[in-house]
Amino acid sequence: MNQTLEFSEQQSLHHFTEQAYLEYSMYVILDRALPNIGDGLKPVQRRIVYAMSELGLKAGSKFKKSARTVGDVIGKFHPHGDSACYEAMVLMAQNFAYRYTLIDGQGNWGSMDDPKSFAAMRYTESKLTAYADLLLKELGEGTVDWAPNFDASLEEPKLLPARLPNILLNGGSGIAVGMATDIPPHNLREVASACVRLLESPKATLEELFEHVKGPDYPTDAEIISSSEEIQSIYKTGTGSVRMRAVYEIENGDIVITALPYQSSGTKIQQQIAAQIESKKLPMLENLRDESDHATPTRLVLFPRSNRVDTKQLMDHLFATTDLEKSYRVNLNMIGIDGRPKVKNLREIIVEWLEYRTTTVRRRLEYRLEKVNKRIHILEGQLIAFLNIDEVIAIIREEDKPKAVLMQRFGITDIQAEAVLELKLRHLARLEEMKIRGELDELAIERDKLELTLSSDRRLKTLIRKEIQEDAENYGDDRRSPIVHRKQAQALDQTALIPSDPVTIILSEKGWVRAAKGHEIVAEDLSYRAGDGYRSAAAGKSNQLSVFIDTTGRSYSIATHTLPSARGLGEPLSGKFSPPDGAEFVSVLCGQADSKYLISSDGGYGYVIKLEDLYSKNKAGKAILRLPKGSEVMTPTPVTDYETDRMVALSNTGRLLVFALNELPELPKGKGLKIMQISTASVVSREEFLIATLALPAGLNLVIYSGQRHLTLKPRDLDAYIGERGRRGNKLPRGFQNVSGMAIE
Repeated sequence: MNQTLEFSEQQSLHHFTEQAYLEYSMYVILDRALPNIGDGLKPVQRRIVYAMSELGLKAGSKFKKSARTVGDVIGKFHPHGDSACYEAMVLMAQNFAYRYTLIDGQGNWGSMDDPKSFAAMRYTESKLTAYADLLLKELGEGTVDWAPNFDASLEEPKLLPARLPNILLNGGSGIAVGMATDIPPHNLREVASACVRLLESPKATLEELFEHVKGPDYPTDAEIISSSEEIQSIYKTGTGSVRMRAVYEIENGDIVITALPYQSSGTKIQQQIAAQIESKKLPMLENLRDESDHATPTRLVLFPRSNRVDTKQLMDHLFATTDLEKSYRVNLNMIGIDGRPKVKNLREIIVEWLEYRTTTVRRRLEYRLEKVNKRIHILEGQLIAFLNIDEVIAIIREEDKPKAVLMQRFGITDIQAEAVLELKLRHLARLEEMKIRGELDELAIERDKLELTLSSDRRLKTLIRKEIQEDAENYGDDRRSPIVHRKQAQALDQTALIPSDPVTIILSEKGWVRAAKGHEIVAEDLSYRAGDGYRSAAAGKSNQLSVFIDTTGRSYSIATHTLPSARGLGEPLSGKFSPPDGAEFVSVLCGQADSKYLISSDGGYGYVIKLEDLYSKNKAGKAILRLPKGSEVMTPTPVTDYETDRMVALSNTGRLLVFALNELPELPKGKGLKIMQISTASVVSREEFLIATLALPAGLNLVIYSGQRHLTLKPRDLDAYIGERGRRGNKLPRGFQNVSGMAIE
């Protein structure tokens, strides 16, 4: 003892912690988190079922308080927390969580919306279901090994003698140290059929088993939409995922959801859909209502805005964006009959369980044969006594040690002599002899049958097959989760969900924005705040993005349908974006993403850009135009045709330059190329700079303004101002040396 203590004290910390953690890991894996292939149960589940059977809570008995069961479980077999034990018990009673429930509950045992909403154990009552009998029926027949409980005061079964592969029927999930398990539930009849197939054809391949086991079968009527190839891959490798989708039907134009995926909350799904409606991301849906009740546990009604709504497209969007479609991880990890955890394929699971079942049945038959032989032995002794009843009575009355005399006189064993001595007087009637002979004959027939079965593997397999088929007939049911291959759902593009209504976006001088319906709005005539006025406007559609340019050459974008209505005075853009200090918003653009704009600085540089290159998800925007020293951003102008439009540049000193627009590059950002020759000093001093730039479509007139006067230049008149890109341009006629702007007519 001292040597052991000395050795343990001298262990290195590294070795001690490594060994301690390893032991803890194995404990969690084997004794807590992973189910056993034999009975498909974790230790806590096994102990709950066994404790309830010991309390007499079989399917035909009366309900008892759940607290009574939990008390027995944690007091006798499972020294852990009562709440954890009760939660494990609740799970086995929830018909929406377990495919074949083991516990029949009375009271509040939770709901699909909130599985954790079950009442306290002092309020609920429970007993075992008829299905649980498949795990317990053969328990007292020598079928399993027993082990002492935690304080060695009682014994508990190491496994339960399951008559069907519960590991597949109810599945299970758990997280251990370094490994996890996620075994989906399956249909009893399908699994039983696969077991029978392997009993009849031990060399049956995994592909042949797919004829019987089509896929998981969850306790919900929702569809399994994974392809057969995906499901078969899971059964081949032991890992993968299964997708489930809600079931819906159309009633008077409304969409009625009648089944939800496994472990999906109807309340959560309502919240997800309602959030999309409130945020205007689902304009085709007007409202939803939950009409579920006790008779119809799932009935969620969606109300489309009109009968023109594409129902399939709408539901595909909801499948992709809500829990109406869910994916479930599958990891067929379990403790095998060798006591080791391993991920197994479908064939390995069934083959290994059949080995366990064969061993269980063999032990049951051997146990029964031993009992039959013992009973025959006793009956043979009693029969000898009946045939010599007078002499037996005389020996019992006269001898001091009648057992020894009986054994010597009639050649019977100690056990037989003891049975004779324990006979009651009323059993000495002549009729009793006939009963003994009849029972002997019956037991002899049973013994021969048992010995014949035990001596023949073929007969043993036949017996196992017959019992599996009987249990499948008694406890089996139809598949609940139909397997229907569906295409993967795609969420609708947000722009497709938003109505495409014409709008006009108005930007004020102080950076306030609003959107008015229609394109007939005269933005200059709208009312503005005191000290504020019109700055810029753009015509577009409500499902497009609005782009704003600031004085630093940065661009910002926002969904147009989220802008405030023009019925008010709008909202400041500073609350939607984070521009640099001192920056002001100078223009707004809106249109198709591939539309092109001429963007330039009044320092004489510019280029052509696509509108989509101006989009930015960042509140701080993104740098688009690099400004030369002293220059400012000019209002971008739309490009009708990049190849045929003319580039028109006008300086404040009345110089006009015209050249082909395609001489300017198409860029996503940058400074651009020189449009008109203007010295940097002139720009800095603001003596000369570009006052306007335009992309002039072919065949249209150009109007130049100077105060109250204007000059109209027809296409042929513009030929006098054509020059090379980057030149000074030509002077306008007398009276237009101080211009204020230009426009297209």
